[in-house]
Amino acid sequence: MLKTAVKPKWIAALVFALAVSAVLVLLSQWQFSRSLEKDVAPPTVTEKVQPLLNIMVPGEPLTGDIEGQLVTTSGHFDPAKQVLVPERVQDGDVGYWVVTAFVVDGAPTLSGVAATKEVVIPVARGWIASPDKQPSAPSGTVQLEGRLLNSEGPVLAPDLPAGQVSALSSAELTNMWNVTTYAAFVVSRHEMANGADVGASAQSSGLLPITVTATDQNDKVNWLNIFYAIEWVVFAGFALFLWWRLVADDYRRDQDALYDLEYPDDDTPDEDTTKEVTK
Repeated sequence: MLKTAVKPKWIAALVFALAVSAVLVLLSQWQFSRSLEKDVAPPTVTEKVQPLLNIMVPGEPLTGDIEGQLVTTSGHFDPAKQVLVPERVQDGDVGYWVVTAFVVDGAPTLSGVAATKEVVIPVARGWIASPDKQPSAPSGTVQLEGRLLNSEGPVLAPDLPAGQVSALSSAELTNMWNVTTYAAFVVSRHEMANGADVGASAQSSGLLPITVTATDQNDKVNWLNIFYAIEWVVFAGFALFLWWRLVADDYRRDQDALYDLEYPDDDTPDEDTTKEVTK
């Protein structure tokens, strides 16, 4: 079989198969490196406060590179659009997040039948232990600073009291508030009005500040990319297997041709045997 493999055409085919395998292995390495890449911005980026209007547009999803970003914007709270999110833990205690719609000044208006002139972003203003102690939102123009986080998925919970939602889902709040809503929410850090702090950190707010940090994905691995990396290696091996199989088929054809030359009448009955049968 070695004589067959060293034929010029099969040597050329082997070179081609090795080139294809090398490209596929490189693709495998690229997919593996992608599986370890982080799409979350480092703290040096997320901890630098950025204007909300510069990094996110209404109607577009929150991408990983800006999730956890500290943002600032001006506008006013709409006290008529406020909900409680239950089962939120604060220092080991279970309570509620107070979430209020914040009308963003200067936010671009979307087109469409359901679009509204006002654009809001849900703001988790603070934590309370009991729904009976729900404070009202500050009035007037507010300079808001907080951490931008991705919208939670809606959770069906039909037994919740009025004014409560099971998850902080911007899609659910859009339908509840009937207003154009960012596909994200802000956990408030500072709320300034007329030079005074009116947020959860103010003693008279009745709220406890919510402690959140930037999204940590340092230990996460993208298993889909790992699967693709393995798949490319399999393809590389298949390219070499295909070359070997073609050489083996050519070798068998050569052996069949040599056998036909050595026994050209192998399928013809022997003459003496024919005479015996005739008698």
